[in-house]
Amino acid sequence: MNLLPNAIILPSPLQRRLETAARNFLEPDSGYPVDFARMAGEPALVAPDSISWRVFKNPLALFVGGVAAVILELAEPRIRTGVWEHTTFQRKPLLRLQRTGLAAMMTVYGPRSQAEVMIARVRRMHDRIGGLTPAGQAYRANDPELLDWVHATASFGFLQAYNTYVRKLDDAQRNRFYADGASSARLYGATGAPTSEQEVSALFEKMRNKLEPSVTVIEFLDIMRSAPILPLPRPLAAIQSLLVMAAIGIVPEWVRERLGLTGRWSTAAWQLRLTRHFGAAADRILLQSSPAVQACRRMGLPDDYLYR
Repeated sequence: MNLLPNAIILPSPLQRRLETAARNFLEPDSGYPVDFARMAGEPALVAPDSISWRVFKNPLALFVGGVAAVILELAEPRIRTGVWEHTTFQRKPLLRLQRTGLAAMMTVYGPRSQAEVMIARVRRMHDRIGGLTPAGQAYRANDPELLDWVHATASFGFLQAYNTYVRKLDDAQRNRFYADGASSARLYGATGAPTSEQEVSALFEKMRNKLEPSVTVIEFLDIMRSAPILPLPRPLAAIQSLLVMAAIGIVPEWVRERLGLTGRWSTAAWQLRLTRHFGAAADRILLQSSPAVQACRRMGLPDDYLYR
């Protein structure tokens, strides 16, 4: 095992396996790898010294935070209908997660010009999505109110996962993280997305009476616990279920109660401790194929810049 100041490079066989898994997960449908190191010197939508670049480099925070965000999104009936009826999630959960993960990485680490092109493409796709919920409520995927909720829940999920299971952030750092996403939020059409913890809390309160329980949330969690999503050997497959439970644990308590995510869905103390152990370790393992490291290279920064 090689040690940099705060980074770890694992023994060669394990390091190669993780590098391959990271590359494969972020390959687009065409199968051609995405290289975030290209277009040398071109900045991203978010600066390298931001809180976002550090949070998004941690794969555990991304998985746990992403699951928590989807729970919150599916609690909103219009978003739930749009996601469940107009995406491939039920049939091909891994493909859906790959596409979403690539979009998130491009938004944070990609060259600004490429990120803007990708976001514009996503908006054009969303322009074609709309309909009625089972209760007869009209929805459009590009409705700014819904986009604000999607952006806020994603930011909340990633930040809470990092803050809870990886490293504590102070008030100023948490507010900086929400402010980091302002430019990308506007590009996606989330014109009223919160940019501070206070604004996030206000939006959650505003949405309180609009969130509701659904069998879809339980279906989603069952898929996330059982589908072969993480590239883990069979003896370690239980880690995926552990991380899903960890995601439920960072959803606000009143939302968990409203969605029926209590009892068997509650996170035990040993699960919290184990997730924190994995989160801290993941924050030190340097993957040269990761978007974070590639983006550092594009900006002329050392590979371990985000690990110092």
